[in-house]
Order: sequence, then structure tokens, then C-alpha cells
Amino acid sequence: MTKGFRLLAVCTVAVAFATSSIAWAQTYTTVDYPGADGTSLNGGPNLQGAAVGSYAAPGIAHGGFVYYRGTFTPVDVPWAGPDGTIPFWITVEGAVVGFYFDSADVQHGFLLQHGQYTTVDFPGKAGTNITGMSPFGEMVGAYSNDVDFNDYHSFIRSRTGQFTAFDPPGALVSFASTINPSGAIVGGYSTATADHGYLLYKGKFTNIDFPGAANYGTWCNANNAEGDIVGAYSDSSGVEHGYLLHNGVFTSIDFPGAVHTSATGINPEGTIVGVYRDTAGHIHGFIRTP
Repeated sequence: MTKGFRLLAVCTVAVAFATSSIAWAQTYTTVDYPGADGTSLNGGPNLQGAAVGSYAAPGIAHGGFVYYRGTFTPVDVPWAGPDGTIPFWITVEGAVVGFYFDSADVQHGFLLQHGQYTTVDFPGKAGTNITGMSPFGEMVGAYSNDVDFNDYHSFIRSRTGQFTAFDPPGALVSFASTINPSGAIVGGYSTATADHGYLLYKGKFTNIDFPGAANYGTWCNANNAEGDIVGAYSDSSGVEHGYLLHNGVFTSIDFPGAVHTSATGINPEGTIVGVYRDTAGHIHGFIRTP
């Protein structure tokens, strides 16, 4: 699964791990953009509780928004084409990053800061997604060597604008999801036989694989300042579940009654956002509070 990857939501080792069941004390809240056919919360929430997401509606392929205390504020790159804008992350300062499609359906990264939109593209590449940003201005994401985003690879962009590409060992394709204040990056990659999540910290890669996931089908979608990681994994029946990795312990996350669930963001207080598909096939965002 790519994070375009989490676009699925609106379009359709080094550590010994243990597992635990989800606690009954958790509270789930559905988030639906008014009038939308499908809604996804893609990243955040920040410490203030703001999350970012996207929606599909009649005549709109993808519209972006910031969601805060029941209010939706549009996020739409002014020069985007008909396929629209998809935000992926919001910082504690309120800066938003993501990607948009231009009129030729090419994907470009963007930064929304102080009310101004800026295009951010990996130099010389056919497409760019920005999927995370640290409080210090480093950005992470994926670039593609083809316009259809089939050949994609991870990168980090320094606060001074220098791009550095990387892939975990053995990766055919990879994407970087988020970067926390300590510089730890999480993401996912594919080999010829399996999909894995990864953690990159101080130059060392660690695989993140949910125990028992089919073909090691695990993806890391976000991390926070405490080092918690959230994402999704597939079981042997092909059902997608969210998860939380906290202090070396995996917890499976499923929105009650959902067919598929993916966790896409977590803040330092443990509030998680994500997306689920209901039994009728409809896509919704959700917030899970501790």
C-alpha cells in the first residue's frame, strides 16, 4: 500500500514485539465532510487537535481540508487541476503539507504556511508527494520516476531545501510517511514478495511488521514525538486493520463494525486519526481518543 498510498481512502527484527487487544475505554468519532461521497482523515492531529483530510464529492475528485472541533476549513491549491488537492500532515504551528494534481494530472508536493501555498517538487522527478513535516521544517515524502507514480522512492528535504533520496535495503519501491521532532522517519516499502513498514533513525533502518500479518503486509503511516507509530496491516483474509505500536507493543485498531480500518496519524497525547470503510462500502474519517 502506498500513501497515495492513503489516497486509497478516498479512491476506493530489531525489537521483540508483543500484541494486545484494543481497550474498551477508547472513544471513536466518525468524521464526514458535508455532502461528500467519501471522507478520509490523512494526518495529525497536532497538539491543538487539528487534523487534515480529503473528500470526494459530486464534481470534485479530491478536496482538502483542516478539521478542528467540528469545523472544516478548505485546503485547495489554487492552481490544482480537476483532480484536486490532498493534504497529509499538519504541524503544531499549523503548516500543512500534501500533494496536488495539476491540469495534466501530474502530482506535485505543496506547503501551506501563513496562508501562502508553495509548490515543493523533488528536482528532475516526474512526480512528488509531501507526506510529513517536522516542527523544524524538514519534509519527507516520495518522488516518482514516472507520472503514474508506479516507481516511487523515499526522500527527506532539509529545512534549507536540500533533497536526499533513500530506500530501505532490498526495497523495490518505498515511501516516507512522517518525521518526528527527533528526526525519526517512518514509512513503508515493497520487495518482490512482501510489504513492510520501516523506521529510520540515526541512519539505521528497522523493519516494522505486525505479528501474523499476511506476507508481512504492514505499513507505517505516522509517528509522534514519543516514538509511537501507527499504520495498517493486512490479515490472511485480506482485511486491513489499523494498529498502534507503543513501547514495543502492537495494538490492533478497528473502528467498531468497520470492514477495513487504517490509522493515519497520532499526536503526543495519543489521539489517533484514520479512515474506515463501512459494510456498505462507504469511506469515513475517524478520531480515536485515549
